[in-house]
Amino acid sequence: MTDETNTGSDASAGDAANRALRRATSGGPRRAQSAARRPRLSGAHSDGRDPKRLTDAVDALLAEQGWATANAVAGLIARWPDVVGADLADHVTPESFTDGRLLLRADSTAWATQVRLLLPQLRIVIDRAVGTGLVADISVLGPQAPSWVAGPRRVMGRGPRDTYG
Repeated sequence: MTDETNTGSDASAGDAANRALRRATSGGPRRAQSAARRPRLSGAHSDGRDPKRLTDAVDALLAEQGWATANAVAGLIARWPDVVGADLADHVTPESFTDGRLLLRADSTAWATQVRLLLPQLRIVIDRAVGTGLVADISVLGPQAPSWVAGPRRVMGRGPRDTYG
């Protein structure tokens, strides 16, 4: 009897081992193939998971977050001497950009007047650099006069009589 029970238990142990081996090597239970799944395409077809160029990914992020305008204006300010020329950039600097209005500061009233006369040409150059319509208005300011206020109290009056710039 012991021979039969050993043979029977060996056979059932062998079957259990074979089943365990098949389960381990088969990758688990079979899944039903979905009819809605498209077959994987190879080669030149893009399926959205392909790697993108860094410039495309950054441009998509800027557009998604609404930073494209701020990025273009920051590029204009950073490249100001290249965009307008070294001579103009030595005397006129961009001071701020808010709501489509670019504010330029000249180092003298003569340069402020000259830049005001050159605004049509300057607008064309700026539109070419950052895109048409991004800068709606350009204002040019002259130099600021020094402040003579020295302390918390002040006497109202005409102030200094000289013009600066």
